[in-house]
Amino acid sequence: MEAKRVSESRTFMTDLVLPPDTNVHGTIFGGRVMAYIDKIASITAMRHCRRAVVTASSDSLDFLAPIKVGEAIQLEAFVTWTHQTSMEIFCRIQSENLLTGEQRLTATSYLTFVALDDQGKPVVVPPVLPETDEEWWHYNTAAERRETRLKRRKERSAAAISYAH
Repeated sequence: MEAKRVSESRTFMTDLVLPPDTNVHGTIFGGRVMAYIDKIASITAMRHCRRAVVTASSDSLDFLAPIKVGEAIQLEAFVTWTHQTSMEIFCRIQSENLLTGEQRLTATSYLTFVALDDQGKPVVVPPVLPETDEEWWHYNTAAERRETRLKRRKERSAAAISYAH
């Protein structure tokens, strides 16, 4: 299967943060940010494999700064690495003060998606071809994140079984 360049599935999304999107502090609800992340990562994964996908894991979501009402939320997502049927997606979230133009990094996230065939079974995905230094960094560090994710999944599965008995 031929590799696809990261740029072929890179996705951007921008929206205006309005009062219904915010908490009592006038900053966007974390759950709203999470929904944006899942949506943009889904689009990115589908662009990469041209298949239906499901979220397999939300590996991390680090909130770094709040996004205030009246600011724009800007998301960027791209495939960092692929395994047999899965894709790791990195998402960068920024805010923009639309009056001053000031932008700042507000959150980052890694998610894993699995591609599905028409019967809902996992299907092989194309490899990813990094092009920039940043893309190569994510690519070269992805195997370690995968090992951590698999270890965590195994530990939680074992814990769930032991608590069930």
